[in-house]
Amino acid sequence: MPLDPAVVGEFVGTAILILLGNGVVGGVLLARSKAENAGWIAITTGWALAVFAGVAVAISIGDSDAHLNPAFTVASVVMTGHAERLFTYIPAQILGAMTGAVLVWLVYLPHWEPTADTGKKLACFSTGPAIRNPPSNFLSEVIGTFVLVLVAASLFSHRLAPGGLAGGLGPVLVGAVVWSIGLSLGATTGYAINPARDFGPRLVHSFLPIHGKGTSDWGYAWVPVFGPVAGGIAAALFIRWTGI
Repeated sequence: MPLDPAVVGEFVGTAILILLGNGVVGGVLLARSKAENAGWIAITTGWALAVFAGVAVAISIGDSDAHLNPAFTVASVVMTGHAERLFTYIPAQILGAMTGAVLVWLVYLPHWEPTADTGKKLACFSTGPAIRNPPSNFLSEVIGTFVLVLVAASLFSHRLAPGGLAGGLGPVLVGAVVWSIGLSLGATTGYAINPARDFGPRLVHSFLPIHGKGTSDWGYAWVPVFGPVAGGIAAALFIRWTGI
């Protein structure tokens, strides 16, 4: 039985997303990296380009949806009613995120031991709050994901582009949206805005043999999972109401 190109695209695209996205975090945070201390602008730019690359690869494989994000998939179900995507896309996204996280670990293999800060090591896999306040952190993820889904849907709206976007422009624009969210809204929680992006790599962090890695902070893990899902649902309902 041939593999569904859409599911393969979700897996490979999400793996690329995490490899490049968490890869830039590793470059900025891990000891003795050539990009050490490059800062927030480098991280947000790297993540924007990671989204562009992941979406472009997924579409090229044959995945016209290129969600790479369970919050997008849940939102699409609310908008279209095609619930079967939940059972194919989301597992592929989580497995892709785990694969990307393992690749990040391998790329930075010599850098884990000289990095003393366990929080920096965890940040190369999953998100964490600047100030730990779960209700506020949850709200930040809701708002960030609401903006992501709303603006991404607007970019492809028949009202904005009646003839459709030019070929290849979609991934660039979605990457730009993520860049904007990272710069404007992401400094509170590290802007997961994607349950697979946080849960998959956090799970990988919990079992990889990383020198002095500390805990995987599972007590916080519900925020970057349920916050984005709530934000995606809210955006989907708003999109249906406005007819975007």
